[in-house]
Amino acid sequence: MIHIVFETANVKALQTAMELDELLQGEILEIKDDFAVGPVERIYETEGYQQRRDWWKEVVQYSPYESQLDIVDDKLTLHNLINALTQNEEQEAWIWMGQNAHDVSGYYWLMSQLAAFAGRIQVLYLNNLPFFNEKGSIFYPTHLHEIQPREFLKAKKLARPITLSEFELDPDEWKKICAENAMVRFLEGGKKLIGKEVTYFDKSLLAHITKDAQKLNKVIASALNKMTVQTGDAFLVWRLRELSNSGILVINGDFSKGWKELTVQLATA
Repeated sequence: MIHIVFETANVKALQTAMELDELLQGEILEIKDDFAVGPVERIYETEGYQQRRDWWKEVVQYSPYESQLDIVDDKLTLHNLINALTQNEEQEAWIWMGQNAHDVSGYYWLMSQLAAFAGRIQVLYLNNLPFFNEKGSIFYPTHLHEIQPREFLKAKKLARPITLSEFELDPDEWKKICAENAMVRFLEGGKKLIGKEVTYFDKSLLAHITKDAQKLNKVIASALNKMTVQTGDAFLVWRLRELSNSGILVINGDFSKGWKELTVQLATA
């Protein structure tokens, strides 16, 4: 089987689980783009793909991830997956997703291109399901990597084929989402994504910024720790840059020297 996940941390978690259960053994593919943020209009067309790539170049500029952009090629990952499924008719693909907009957006982007393999595409959606944490207490994970490796033995029982009905309806839902082209996608429940303004996370950021200069890294870490709905740190730093350009706050330091050298504070009148 081929496993598909949407975060690097999920790759490591699944690899650890495989050591406990040989029946889980298989290749792991990661869809690296975060389709929960950024432009997605005409995403399958050259123009739309390039628009999204240009936006990501702006977002990751001066970030620790700037050099990684050129090695992210989800189109190639998809191409290799389709080849594997075409060449071996007994091959199955398992799509793992947690209850978060990142995974669900990735699911929509991916499955909309796999209808030709209906019946061989399994989905494992940890939708509001209880698991035991490392202390033995019950919790409801929103991300795959939050699950203890031994709990994957239970999670694998959730695998089910994506139905023909889903292969008809879910791509239509994704088309609507892409046409709306909101800059942030929020998971309302189940697989229901709703568009939000690009400013959606600004309030969470500004709650941790004062008139006194603070390390930018500290502000991002504090915001992520408090946010009930999270997004990537690169997106949040991009928003700080946009807020600075708008005169709402001030970022001090040289971006080219890295985030750790920067401070941020509210602009004074």
